[in-house]
Amino acid sequence: MEKVNTTKRLEELRELMRKASVDVYIVPSEDAHSSEYIAPCDARREYISGFSGSAGRAVITLDKAALSTDGRYFNQASKQLDDNWTLLKQGLPDVPTWQDWTCEQAQGGKNVGVDPTLITARDAKNLEEKIKKKGGASLVALVCNLVDGVWGGERPSRPAAPIMVLGNEFAGKPFSEKLQVVRDTLTTKKSPGFVVSMLDEIMWLYNIRGSDIPYNPVSFSYAVITPDKATLYVDDKKVSDVVKKHLGSVVEIRPYDAIFEDCIAMSARINVIDENKDHSKWLVSNRASWALVNALGGQERVEITRSPIEDAKAVKNEVELEGMRKCHIRDGAALIEYFAWLEGQLLKGANLDEVDAANQLEEFRKTKEHFKGLSFDTISSTGANAAVIHYHPMKPSCAVIDPKAIYLCDSGAQYLDGTTDTTRTLHFGEPTEMEKKAYTLVLKGHIALSRAIFPKSTTGIALDVLARQFLWAEGLNYRHGTGHGVGSFLNVHEGPIGIGTRPQYGEVSLAAGNVISNEPGYYEDGAFGIRIENVVAVKEIETKHKFGDRPYLGFENLTMVPMCKKLTDIGRLTPDEKQWLNAYHKDVYEKTKVFLEKDRQAMEWLERETAEIKELRA
Repeated sequence: MEKVNTTKRLEELRELMRKASVDVYIVPSEDAHSSEYIAPCDARREYISGFSGSAGRAVITLDKAALSTDGRYFNQASKQLDDNWTLLKQGLPDVPTWQDWTCEQAQGGKNVGVDPTLITARDAKNLEEKIKKKGGASLVALVCNLVDGVWGGERPSRPAAPIMVLGNEFAGKPFSEKLQVVRDTLTTKKSPGFVVSMLDEIMWLYNIRGSDIPYNPVSFSYAVITPDKATLYVDDKKVSDVVKKHLGSVVEIRPYDAIFEDCIAMSARINVIDENKDHSKWLVSNRASWALVNALGGQERVEITRSPIEDAKAVKNEVELEGMRKCHIRDGAALIEYFAWLEGQLLKGANLDEVDAANQLEEFRKTKEHFKGLSFDTISSTGANAAVIHYHPMKPSCAVIDPKAIYLCDSGAQYLDGTTDTTRTLHFGEPTEMEKKAYTLVLKGHIALSRAIFPKSTTGIALDVLARQFLWAEGLNYRHGTGHGVGSFLNVHEGPIGIGTRPQYGEVSLAAGNVISNEPGYYEDGAFGIRIENVVAVKEIETKHKFGDRPYLGFENLTMVPMCKKLTDIGRLTPDEKQWLNAYHKDVYEKTKVFLEKDRQAMEWLERETAEIKELRA
């Protein structure tokens, strides 16, 4: 990870700030659709700071610059930021949030500027109130993005990839049924319509997919749903005759850039606001941009709510669930082929770097049915690099894989029938006692969460401790969530559910049909990192009793890849944990072997790694 010299870029940005009469400027990591992953043309925070992680805010004043990010990226940010920047390690004691730091810099009546398309309306309102309370002047919505002014002609062009139709054999239901979900919400809330800005929600709603953002099968678009009309805002050149036939007369296609003009017109049609008439308010999600809400007449004219599309999308139908099962088996076979190949190469003395290895994994995946690409940048990391939670190996700075060190591989793929995300930590030599201890504690937490049975209405916050308990008992922990929702041939990180300590994970309970990851870990900076990740589906569990007369839920493992026996201290596992491991490995073997029968090396590796643990005593 090389540092980028940001001195000249910051100087040019500050000159534009002076011309715009702002003293503080905020650069978020998201695009106009609050996407976690973004197209290269929207990587403004990375361009101005040099930090390439997916989460974080840059805040620049006329003489300072700060980058705030969470624990997943502390190590990475410290390596990528040059001396112009102060790193704000979000969540650590006595470290201000980016909002607090911004307000401190705005004291004395200073203006704070931001591109209104890159901040949510709710965040903008809260930040403006805080700025004024702390003695700042105002939060200013700038018409032009100042980073774009610095980037100039070097900024990549906006993607224009074609849209594809996702058939009902993969989607599970026609888009007409999905539209009805939104219209039922409009009826309940007596609203004239819902303006949709999240790209994965629009793709899911209309049973279409795109490729405008790397690893995410989405297309830049907006949607407006009313009781009698559905509109898709997208560049017409992306829409083929096949897509037009699919959408038919049900969906009107409008230019992508027409959304703001149309929102202004829609708002103007409601001339009088009557506080007793909720139907005067348009609905937008809590991820909608400040610019979009302003176009609809401001926060007094809209109702900001959790998106009904997000909630519906998170509960997979039976076709989607079966697709997830099948694609994870094929994907598991690809990973088994890869790990067997990698071990064989390393034991032969091959000189493989992290990128070469990751590229070979992709080649194995390409041979599998319905493969459409990766679901995120493969984290292929050896030794100390494995301690960088979201490590991104790049030539020429990436490391050669050391067979005597831990190797962590976090990777996933997009298939027409689902999305995968798997992390395995391996060792090809002799691990240290600490490495085995840490791995086994992480494995115990992974098993505890996998075996959990819990009543309906339980949230991810309540389950998080199950995965951390064994690490906590040793005074250890990890700085990331334990689980995130996973899309169905959509974004690998999908809301609204999750397992962890974030407040939003307490807002929505887990439900049968949810697909979520189980990924505890442990990391020692400068030494090694461990993570074990399976994707699981939430399902109803038959229990002897049903206290409270409500269903009980549990998890079904979808990921089919063996755990690392060499790193497992069997003596630390209980009989129940050993039984779980044996049952899981038997399932992996039975489901993946059919894909590996012509690959002797992979079959031998699979047989060895899934062999039953005979001794079940503690």
